[in-house]
Amino acid sequence: MKLNRIFLTVILSIVLCACNNNDDEDLDLVAVATPEFVSKTEFRKMVDIGAPKPIVQAGKIYAYGHYIFVNDVNKGVHIIDNTNPKSPSAIKYINIPGNEDISIKNNYLYADSATDLVVFNISDINNITQVERLENVFEIYNYNIPEEAVATDFGDYDWETDIILGWKLEQKPSEEVDPNIWIERGMIFNDAVMAAAAESNVGVGGSLARFQIKDNYLYTVGSYSMAIFNIQDLANPELENTQYAGWNIETMFEADDYLYLGSTNGMYIYDLNNPAAPAYVSEFVHWEGCDPVVVDGDYAYLTLRGGNLCGQLESVLEVIDISDKTNPTLAKRYTLDNPYGLGIKDNMLFVCDGTSGLKLFDRNTPVDLNLVRTIGNIQATDVIPLENSLVMIGDNTLYQYKYIGDNISFLSSFSLN
Repeated sequence: MKLNRIFLTVILSIVLCACNNNDDEDLDLVAVATPEFVSKTEFRKMVDIGAPKPIVQAGKIYAYGHYIFVNDVNKGVHIIDNTNPKSPSAIKYINIPGNEDISIKNNYLYADSATDLVVFNISDINNITQVERLENVFEIYNYNIPEEAVATDFGDYDWETDIILGWKLEQKPSEEVDPNIWIERGMIFNDAVMAAAAESNVGVGGSLARFQIKDNYLYTVGSYSMAIFNIQDLANPELENTQYAGWNIETMFEADDYLYLGSTNGMYIYDLNNPAAPAYVSEFVHWEGCDPVVVDGDYAYLTLRGGNLCGQLESVLEVIDISDKTNPTLAKRYTLDNPYGLGIKDNMLFVCDGTSGLKLFDRNTPVDLNLVRTIGNIQATDVIPLENSLVMIGDNTLYQYKYIGDNISFLSSFSLN
């Protein structure tokens, strides 16, 4: 599948004003983003397995066996040996340009690389090998235009043959900027899209994940589409189906043979009765906000973060009654400060509240949550509740805690810088 020339979807709205009464043209400047890119041929040669290195921007986390995998946003994956949670150590780095998500089953690691799916054999962690690459299977990839930019200049970039690696910001006179430019902060997509861990051998991702493995299938979501891969032959996955998934999908969670997709304006539920073609069941709609979702039993828990590009100003935790999958309803809402990821362990709900730290809610009554503890003075972004310990990431630091009854105690912090 080729990435076609696109139209960018968010209208650029720029109000330019004179900086002083003299209309000094030197001061009437705007920030223009120019893509840094390579050909797809060169891009696909950039995968490399090497020694550990400092992280640039910590993204999503994934736990598998005695290892923790940390995404370096759009750059690759750092591997942490967590045999001793009190003293984790970085052991490997896989350079995967354009990477955001991974999933692992039976020592095969699946990673996105912009438009491609790359497969690695990690059975020997000291001798990781790339075994497969499926090209042009993702119609969408994140290309992160800087927030400071008010316009883009794509210059010689070719949508068909090139891949964006990053951006260079330049100040240009406003009169040189086309007022009809459209800008989209987040993803390149194909026009056609707009038209349209229960297993011991599978790892566990955080609530911000967009990859999920269920039995012999790998499910992945982009902003508008879902790609379903048959991984019965682990080393040779096959793209079995691509279908429209919803609007502005950000996260995916699997529970009890259903997929729950978190979007900026709600939650979509899909039935996995036919695993090769998930069937739409229903949608729960709320105001716009960035929202991961986790599910346990008859309730789903969503966080909505406001005050940013996601939409509204208010930030909340929502409890959704999903006992009737065809008609999810809001059961209760709690105000938060700056929420990101969340996770469930037994009767405890862990919520990463950004700069306000990690919050622990007792959910003996699933709807009437009770805040029992806040671990402050840390940045909390995403969390994975494991069997014996809790793994959390924030501000390029990996934190680990040990369960003690209905509470947790500090185990270690590991700087990824």
